[in-house]
Amino acid sequence: MRLCLPLIALTALLAACGAPARSEPALPAPTQENRSMTAAQFTSINGKPLDLTDLGAKAILVVNTASKCGFTPQYKGLQALYEDKKDEGFVIVGVPSNDFGSQEPGTEEDVKAFCEINYGVTFPLTRKYAVKGASRHPFYAAAVSALGQQAEPGWNFHKILVKGDGTPIKAYNSSVRPDDKSLLADIDAALKG
Repeated sequence: MRLCLPLIALTALLAACGAPARSEPALPAPTQENRSMTAAQFTSINGKPLDLTDLGAKAILVVNTASKCGFTPQYKGLQALYEDKKDEGFVIVGVPSNDFGSQEPGTEEDVKAFCEINYGVTFPLTRKYAVKGASRHPFYAAAVSALGQQAEPGWNFHKILVKGDGTPIKAYNSSVRPDDKSLLADIDAALKG
């Protein structure tokens, strides 16, 4: 019993801080849409096909996003980065997800309106997807397979840099801001091919 009390206290503390508990509920099975998609194929927030390989980009930064997260202000930096580099062949793709702390509870319409009104987002957004667990989008499974555990999102605003053909290059944790010098150097290197 003495060993159980510290574990219970730790679990309660993590839950209070917004961190995921060690024993999370069972995840839903992959959706039919996810099973039929390749790693590069998404559905846009407007319901249209969005294939990373069809964007005409040299480099793409895929970011799992949420509207009610401490990292949400990164939308501003992401939009600035997109504006700065889009003419060089750079695209950002935002992937709204409710996987962490239920911080993206709204509909696709809510997400789109929030991003446009509050941050002027013009880069592509997908519909909401799971980014971890058994029901995660195939992109995230492929990224983990290629890059290892660093590609597994641990929270919102995790970033994965990919080539224009969808091949993962490098992953960045949520605390890496869009203006991070290392991230910018990696983007520039990817753009140069």
